[in-house]
Amino acid sequence: MFNFKQWLILVVFSLVMLNTQGLFVNITFVQNAVAKGAVCLDGSPPAYHLDRGSGTGINSWLIQLEGGGWCNNVTNCLSRMHTRLGSSKKMVENLAFSAILSNKKQYNPDFYNWNRVKVRYCDGSSFTGDVQAVNPATNLHFRGARVWLAVMQELLAKGMINAENAVLSGCSAGGLASLMHCDSFHALLPMGTNVKCLSDAGFFLNTRDVLGVQYIKTYFDDVVTLHGSAKNLPRSCTSRLNPAMCFFPQYVARQIRTPLFILNAAYDSWQIKNILAPRAADPYGKWQSCQLDIKNCEPNQLKVMQDFRLEFLSAVIGLGRSSSRGMFIDSCYTHCQTETQTSWFWQDSPILNRTTIAKAVGDWVYDRTLFQKIDCPYPCNPTCHHRVFTPQDAPPI
Repeated sequence: MFNFKQWLILVVFSLVMLNTQGLFVNITFVQNAVAKGAVCLDGSPPAYHLDRGSGTGINSWLIQLEGGGWCNNVTNCLSRMHTRLGSSKKMVENLAFSAILSNKKQYNPDFYNWNRVKVRYCDGSSFTGDVQAVNPATNLHFRGARVWLAVMQELLAKGMINAENAVLSGCSAGGLASLMHCDSFHALLPMGTNVKCLSDAGFFLNTRDVLGVQYIKTYFDDVVTLHGSAKNLPRSCTSRLNPAMCFFPQYVARQIRTPLFILNAAYDSWQIKNILAPRAADPYGKWQSCQLDIKNCEPNQLKVMQDFRLEFLSAVIGLGRSSSRGMFIDSCYTHCQTETQTSWFWQDSPILNRTTIAKAVGDWVYDRTLFQKIDCPYPCNPTCHHRVFTPQDAPPI
């Protein structure tokens, strides 16, 4: 039973959280995109949510690309087509803006008064696909790259063309998209605009699973082939490597000319569940308890995860030093940290070098301080908010 004090704390916390989630932003459909074939998987128009900036932020733009995995075959894409990740008809009309999208200075000190945009994700290819033909039997449209351009063109017409500052960000598949589209985003804006890119939980690692199988490499190869993505991936990578390899930031990021900030958990919970120990590599469910809660992991499983961290860090460090590349690699078991208020900017947010994620990113965007920090290994950081999942959470790719 709760005592009165516990109940009061819960009520106050709930009210505070409600306050941080208090801004709901209407959806905007890009109606003229349909004529250009820039559509979701089901042929519906792409969409975004825009909250206008004010004051000192009136000519600054923050674009947040929604995440949500990918679809790598017709069956998966057909399932996705009937959800918000494949159809704008299934998207909510009003979306809560919080954390990096919050309009309150106390929760989002550096971007609260910018023009903040959430670009909805409905193509299943991190905005890279472009296949002209549509099979009438499935009505699947693989047009992610067209969606990207149509949304950007509409935002430019709505004032982004006058941006003094512009940040392209995203989480998960959106974080990967923000990295892959970083230089092309920069190219859309006038010379003189301060353009930067932030990839949150988008640094997917090319590694083998616990059975030694290259599961994620095969998966990305299927995505690229199905969606016709090759021609829309960075040429600096596809000119050297198989296009599927260019879905991995470790082969793309070094050539990105626009300043880039890499925010990632070294024990990314999505990657542990879907790349390191996917269901196909764990038929008897030996990893399930560990994946739901890192505190449940057996010593041999933690060893595998520590090795994964070392491989991940090797890939990040292998990009080489850059005076413009920010980095916040914590040792939390989580995925996406810009979209949750408690991880972005809160009194007990994760910190590195006595710095929150929001401060590290803000200092980097405004050229106050270049933040490049890598955390010590789990379980050394007491400020981490380790995710605890239920078996129903986040179905595998």
